[in-house]
Amino acid sequence: MASIINTVRDMERLRQITVVLLKHGFGDLVQRLGLSGGEAKPEAGAEQEADQKRKRITFGERLRLVLQDLGPSFVKLGQIISTRPDIIPPDVVVELKKLQDEVPPVPFDEVKADIESSLGGPIDEVFAEFGTHPIASASIAQVYRAKLKVAPLPASGDGIVDVAVKVQRPKIRGVVERDLDLLYFLARLIEKAVPESRIYAPTGLVSEFDRAITAELDFTNEADNGERFARNFEGIESIRFPKVYRQASSKRILTLEFIDGKKVYAAVKSGFSGEKIAKTAVNLILKMIYGDGFFHADPHPGNIFIVGTPEQPVIVMLDLGLVGRLSPEMREKTVDLMIAIVREDLDAMAEAFLAIGRPGARVDRAAFKAEVQRIGQKFVGKPLKEIELAALIRDLVEGAIKFDIEIPPDFLMMGKSLMTIEGIGKELYPDLDVVAECRPFFMRLLQERYSPVRLSENLLRGLGRLSTAASGFPMQVQDILEDIRRGNLSVKTVDPGLPKIVDRLGRRIFSAVVIIGLLGCGTALVLGHHYYLGGIAWFLAGTLFFWHWALDLWKNW
Repeated sequence: MASIINTVRDMERLRQITVVLLKHGFGDLVQRLGLSGGEAKPEAGAEQEADQKRKRITFGERLRLVLQDLGPSFVKLGQIISTRPDIIPPDVVVELKKLQDEVPPVPFDEVKADIESSLGGPIDEVFAEFGTHPIASASIAQVYRAKLKVAPLPASGDGIVDVAVKVQRPKIRGVVERDLDLLYFLARLIEKAVPESRIYAPTGLVSEFDRAITAELDFTNEADNGERFARNFEGIESIRFPKVYRQASSKRILTLEFIDGKKVYAAVKSGFSGEKIAKTAVNLILKMIYGDGFFHADPHPGNIFIVGTPEQPVIVMLDLGLVGRLSPEMREKTVDLMIAIVREDLDAMAEAFLAIGRPGARVDRAAFKAEVQRIGQKFVGKPLKEIELAALIRDLVEGAIKFDIEIPPDFLMMGKSLMTIEGIGKELYPDLDVVAECRPFFMRLLQERYSPVRLSENLLRGLGRLSTAASGFPMQVQDILEDIRRGNLSVKTVDPGLPKIVDRLGRRIFSAVVIIGLLGCGTALVLGHHYYLGGIAWFLAGTLFFWHWALDLWKNW
């Protein structure tokens, strides 16, 4: 990626970043990064204000304020960082979860030109009506209500449907790309100037943010996600996903079915059952994660609407740009962990977590199991409704960090989704028993795993792999024999201790040659009646011999 740090525009942006850091009490960091030039000095009195702020509020709060002041890209970065409790301190994660990306809307005249260029024609040709005031405005996009022209169908009557049109903010892609360049530059600078920051992997966090924000800027990804969720939950009446209208969508425009629902808390106030909503939400997120391996990674209250009746509430999931995926192998490992939690089997919890993580070095399994036992003792024996599943997963992740076990990002996103849903559920229904809700689901998964049909499928799959390996074996043997015939096969063995042995042998031979030479010279000098010089030669030979002997003994010891 070609750096544009040297351009005037980006130097100005870098100066803004420096001023904001100084404003919120990060002067030490600015100095260590070498950014404290004359142009980057804060306004008069700002230094005293920064010192007072440093004493008054925590590091996490100051970091959140910095990201808010720096704009959309940095707010999104903070939201991504808040999903990494494995490397970010808990108090900082709590503060970053408060980040909101609501911003003033862009005037409609600026947005209209982008809509028409994306759709390839005037708005009037595609939409019967189009509101000029957004019903929602965020850092990446703003949403308008409109009426879309579609082919007349018996169900639609006049061929007009109510839609919500999500429009990417003008020039936001350029802003994000510029900020990404700066973020990569700052991350590398921080790793070089502040070595202790490497445990937080600044460049890795920026790379993760790069992937997430790049996917979010392409609305076709969100459209694909919405259609996949709709297929996964087809026939389940307790959840809805807005229909995507592809004919009025593009990379920068997303036209969805308009669903007039209520926000979660407003729905409960209006008479909907908080208990039903909470239990339904838990079961839906369990199906997403463990049933489908494809889940909403940011199910906060702003992305959830409630429709239907108070007796039969229906959950509507919005903003499907950020999703998580679990491979079949990772899903199986995660299911093993959750079953162990539900059964309160601490040894199985430790083994499952070791299988999920990627140890950076050899792990003391006994010590790790003891750590899991210590964590589990806080939860085992309590009434199920008092067990916080999110807190247990968080403590397990923190325990893994102590043993240098890297946790895959997808697992952490899964944990964040569970934590968010559990938090919302307990606010709606304080007596929500998450573990009790999970138990039937995981017991059913366990039964399916060991059902005759599943075992037969696994057996057939294993036999197929064995058959493939067996059929390929003769050809592999033939290739080896052909290499032997042509003289192309060579066997190389490496002894890790060989270099040290050769080095020691070489030093011994060298010392022996020097000592023998000195003894010979000393003897010749004494025979020639040069007793003084001969004595010096013998003394040097003896000194070298005893020095070499003592050094060898010390190294062996």
